[in-house]
Amino acid sequence: MTGRTIVITGASDGIGAAAARRLSRSGENVVVVGRSPQKTAAIAEALGADFYVADFAELAQVRELAGRLLDKYPRIDVLANNAGGMFDGPERTVDGYEKTFQVNHLAPFLLTNILLGRLIESRAAVLNTSSQANRFSTTDLDDLDALQSRGGMVAYATSKLANILFTKALHRRYHEAGISTAAFHPGSVASNFSADAKNPAFALIYRTPLRYIGLVGPEPGSDELVWLASSTPGVDWIPGEYYAKHKIAKTHKQASDAGVVERLWNRSLEMVGSPSAPKEAS
Repeated sequence: MTGRTIVITGASDGIGAAAARRLSRSGENVVVVGRSPQKTAAIAEALGADFYVADFAELAQVRELAGRLLDKYPRIDVLANNAGGMFDGPERTVDGYEKTFQVNHLAPFLLTNILLGRLIESRAAVLNTSSQANRFSTTDLDDLDALQSRGGMVAYATSKLANILFTKALHRRYHEAGISTAAFHPGSVASNFSADAKNPAFALIYRTPLRYIGLVGPEPGSDELVWLASSTPGVDWIPGEYYAKHKIAKTHKQASDAGVVERLWNRSLEMVGSPSAPKEAS
């Protein structure tokens, strides 16, 4: 199973960059997507890989990215929705949504939906980076407008639960059509995911030498992503589930509520608008 096209978002740093390196070494055709032009280009150049730059805090850039991917790749075998972060809040994007929630959930939701036809044709795996923080979500997912007045860890936990609900919704709708999807917890990784957050606790843990105590590095942190991308869905892992350490893991109780799964999908569609790429993708 080599030479497949694997698109990894958030691949300019952290576990995304580590996974890109490992999968590229195994012979896969990795496509690197990142927010920083310099970092993204550097990772791609080292791998001899294609790269694209997109800031998920602007949904127009997500649409442009999707259009370029559709133009370039007749197959996409794996889409790893790994881009994410935690930002101080409440902070709204140019699209009018809480920034952490948009970057972590709405942007990958939109990207996946625009690419959906290609993913179905390719019988692709869609892998969504979540977190154990999903279990601490305190937001009513039936009232996402309330999230606009919150931010930080509250929005982060909610977005990570949304990643799991999105995974389950994709599975329900499109598994029989050929898509296999999974969400996963990479572990507590010493990365820059909260570099834009000013929360004192996170600054202490992630931006001081304490990051090397109790946190894993990006290389071991990429294990779950690499395992899911490299193994066979339905044989090595069960599609539609949430994984940690190669095993199905516990989630927030709402992840088992079919009604919540459906309502989040419908509300997300309302928030991102029509899931289509720009008419003139370049």
